[in-house]
Amino acid sequence: MPPEIKGGGISMIIVPVKDGESIEKALKKFKRKFEKTGAIRELRARKTFLKPSVKKRMQMQKAIYVQQMQLQDEQ
Repeated sequence: MPPEIKGGGISMIIVPVKDGESIEKALKKFKRKFEKTGAIRELRARKTFLKPSVKKRMQMQKAIYVQQMQLQDEQ
């Protein structure tokens, strides 16, 4: 039985390649799918520990910023 990764099972990214399709195009598809998984983002987040209070403060600041941007767009 394969080892499991914390927070979920092992998943593979499958990129179907059509006949005559260039390797560059297939690599582009793979990179796009890989970015959507958020693996790199999660690794960077796990690199350093953030206290829950700091996370909450950052989320609040981001929410305030987004709200201000939306208000500016409406005007």
